[in-house]
Amino acid sequence: MKKHIYAFVMVAMCLSGCNGHEHNHDDDEQEHAHKYNHTHEGEGHDEHPDEIEFTKAQAEAAGLQIQTIAPGTFKQVIRTSGQILAAQGDETMVVATSNGVISFAGAAVADGAAVRLGESIATISAKNLLEGDPTEKVRIEYETALKEYRRAEGLIKDNIISAKDFEQIRRRYETVGTAYKAHADNAIPNGVKITAPLTGYIKNKWVNQGEYVSVGQPIAVISQNKLLQLRAEVPEKYYSYLKGIHDANFKPAYDSHTVYKLSELNGRLLSFGKASNVASFYIPITFEFNNTGEIIPGSFVEIYLLSTVQNNVISVPISALTEEQGLYFVYLQLEDEVYKKQEVAPGEDDGERVRILSGLKSGDRIVAKGVYQVKLAAISSIVPEAHTHSH
Repeated sequence: MKKHIYAFVMVAMCLSGCNGHEHNHDDDEQEHAHKYNHTHEGEGHDEHPDEIEFTKAQAEAAGLQIQTIAPGTFKQVIRTSGQILAAQGDETMVVATSNGVISFAGAAVADGAAVRLGESIATISAKNLLEGDPTEKVRIEYETALKEYRRAEGLIKDNIISAKDFEQIRRRYETVGTAYKAHADNAIPNGVKITAPLTGYIKNKWVNQGEYVSVGQPIAVISQNKLLQLRAEVPEKYYSYLKGIHDANFKPAYDSHTVYKLSELNGRLLSFGKASNVASFYIPITFEFNNTGEIIPGSFVEIYLLSTVQNNVISVPISALTEEQGLYFVYLQLEDEVYKKQEVAPGEDDGERVRILSGLKSGDRIVAKGVYQVKLAAISSIVPEAHTHSH
């Protein structure tokens, strides 16, 4: 009986060992297959490590714009700084026409305020002053001169006065009459009104509310602001290039993202200096252009003077360029949803486009707008080296 029990236990142990061996064998095969799959998947991912996936949906959401590279013309650029000025003859000085205390027509009369031709901007009153009201004085003088003139007309007919005396009386009457008319046209019960000589805006106020002013004293400057001047200060070393400059682009300091082109503003070259300023060693060059209403006179600007036309030049929009640690890159579109980061060597720029010296060729398709979104996609697609698949 003991022999039978012993034989049964031995058979059971053998069967259990076989089953355990088969289970371990299956686990080994499964682990081997898992490792194999991960290895080949990794090889597929690393086959083109510099490619960036960016779907059509992402491109549409980011407002991506693609441009195809084609050689073209590019003007040589001299980059400098300057200022926007009011054009000559485009502004007028308003002066006091009478002595007295000035009172502006409300708080609206301030620098930058719009005015219309003939609109009253101030009143000058001489009430309570020792010299009296000049308008009243002129009126009395005019009436006196008028009476003398009419009397002289009768006397000259009877040859009671000489022709010379009559001529003096007539000239005095006309002079006083002109002065009175000038006062009378602007006279109001509480003084003399000052009107705008043209439609524009108040560029500068020279006096304050309640100040005493004299005849001929400047009160304000009114500018039409239709024409402006662009004045660039060019270093002496570029003097030989000035004769070839007839155009320019500029960016105001208050709006550095907007590039204005003189070619689109009916701009023209007015003059350039024949010698540099002794104090600054810069040569002035001046353009005139139409104001679109968005450009502020007196503002400082970054200027791109454009001269000689260069042919067969590869250039890209400045918006296509990115910078990383002193190196510059663009993003190429290889396929509809595949992009690549490409290093380039940039040259001079005109504020809108930048010349590419190397790194691109004709036919390349680049991201012209939406570069930042593609750059983020490139960063997010990088798998850190510390990441492993442990099972």
